[in-house]
Amino acid sequence: MSRLIVGPFNRVEGDVEVKLDVADGAVREARVVSPLYRGFERILLGKPPDDALVYAPRICGICSVSQSVAAAHALAAAQEISMPANGRTAINLIHATENVADHLTHFYLFFMPDFARDSYASHSWYADTLARFQALKGSASQDVLPARAQFMHMMGMLAGKWPHTLGIRPGGSTRSVTANEVARMSGILAAFRRFLELRLFGDDLERVIEISNEDELAAWADEKPADSSDFRRFLHISKSLELEKLGQIEPLFMSYGAYGDGTDAFFARGVYEAGGHTQLDHDEIWEDTSSAWYIGGEVRTAPFDGATLPDPEQQDGYTWCKAPRLGGKVIEVGALARQTIDRHPLVVDLVSRVGSNVHARVVARLLEIARVVSAMEEWVRSLEPNEAFCLHSPMPDTAIGIGLTEAARGSLGHWLKVEGGKIANYQIIAPTTWNFSPRDEDGQPGALEQALVGAPVQPGETEPVAVQHIVRSFDPCLVCTVH
Repeated sequence: MSRLIVGPFNRVEGDVEVKLDVADGAVREARVVSPLYRGFERILLGKPPDDALVYAPRICGICSVSQSVAAAHALAAAQEISMPANGRTAINLIHATENVADHLTHFYLFFMPDFARDSYASHSWYADTLARFQALKGSASQDVLPARAQFMHMMGMLAGKWPHTLGIRPGGSTRSVTANEVARMSGILAAFRRFLELRLFGDDLERVIEISNEDELAAWADEKPADSSDFRRFLHISKSLELEKLGQIEPLFMSYGAYGDGTDAFFARGVYEAGGHTQLDHDEIWEDTSSAWYIGGEVRTAPFDGATLPDPEQQDGYTWCKAPRLGGKVIEVGALARQTIDRHPLVVDLVSRVGSNVHARVVARLLEIARVVSAMEEWVRSLEPNEAFCLHSPMPDTAIGIGLTEAARGSLGHWLKVEGGKIANYQIIAPTTWNFSPRDEDGQPGALEQALVGAPVQPGETEPVAVQHIVRSFDPCLVCTVH
C-alpha cells in the first residue's frame, strides 16, 4: 500500500487535495481535503438580515446568483412574503443564465481539456481532441467564449451585473423590463440556441431532449461522425475509455427543486434511492463535524442549531468541509441528481443500468443545458412588462427561514435565525459540501471519497488521469464548500 496526494487541482474553483491509498494499481481508500477556511457564516452573525443579500453572493464568483437566490428565499420565508409572477420568472431567468453558463464552462474549459493530455496520445481520437479542447489553445475556447459572453447579456439586462448582483430580493427582482428588452432577450436566446445546435449538439435541442434511453443515445451518436459536434466527441471518447465504469457509486440523490418552489418547480424536488423516488423531508438534514476542523460540542447538529467555530488542531479532522447527511445517509447532488429526480427517461435509464458514474454525470449536465435553454425561451415570452416585479414586507424582530435552491453543482441551502432584528445564526450547506464531505461519526465516506475507490492508477502517475476525471465529473466549487 502506498500513499499518493493529488492536488492542488487546476481548472477547479478553490483549493482541493485528495489523499489516496493505492494498492495493486487502484485506489483503495480516499480522503478529500478542503484546505481553506473562509468563515462567511461567522461574518453574518449580528448583521441586519438584509445584509445576507450582500455578503452571501460574495461566497463565490461563479455561482453567486445561486447564493443570492438561497438568501432571498430564506429571507422571504422569514418575512412570509411571496413574489409576483414577474419576479419569479425574472429570478428564474437570472438563475438559469448563471447555471447554464456554468455547465457550458465546465464542459468546455474544465472537463474536456483533460482528454488532450499526452497520456491519451495513442488513441485515434486524440489529434482531434487536442485541436479542439487543448487548454487555452483549442478551437473550442474560440467558439464558446464569445457565445457565452453574448448569452451573459441576459444577466446584465435582468440583474444589472454579474457576479454579485444585488437585484434579487425576497419579494422578487428590483429590475423590471420593457417590451423592447423582452424582444432583445428573445434574440439573445435565439443566438445561443444556434450555437448549441451547431457546435455543442449538432442537432435541434428538442431532438436531444427527446432521447429516452442509452440505446437511443448511442444510435443518435452514430448518425454522424464524432467530430460533427462536441457532445458526439464526448460520447465517442466516453465509449472508448468506458467512462461509465469510472467513479461509480450507488445512486442516492437529492434535489431541492429548481426554478420555482414546491409543485411549481421546473425540476422536481425529492430523493432517489434504490430505483425509487420519495419526498424530501429537509428536517432530516444534519451536519457532522467529527472529521472537520471545528470545535466540538454536538457532533451532529441540525442547520438551525449549527455552529462554525474553527479549530485547526481538532485531532480527528482532515478538512474544513463538514459532513452533511440526510437521515444519516450520504447524498450526491448535481445535474445527475436533478434529472433523475425529475424523471427524465434517458438519465433514469443510465442510472438504472450502472448507477452514478462519470459518463452519466456529464450526459445529465449537457442534457440540462438543452432543457433549461428551451424553458428560458418560454419564460421570456411569459414576462408582463407592465406588471409588478417586486413586493416589499418588513422583517420581524424574531423569525426563522430556510432558503433552498439548486445551483449548477447541486442542492444549496441557507438556514437563517433572526433575534432582536439581527442575524442570530446563519448556516449554509453548499452542493460541494454534500459531494466532497468527509467521513462522518459512523465512518461513512462522502460521495467523492466513495467514487474514487477503484480508480486506476498507472505506474509512475503522480496525478492519475482517472482521478482527475472523477473529481471534475462533480464540477466542484470549493470556495462554496468552505464558505
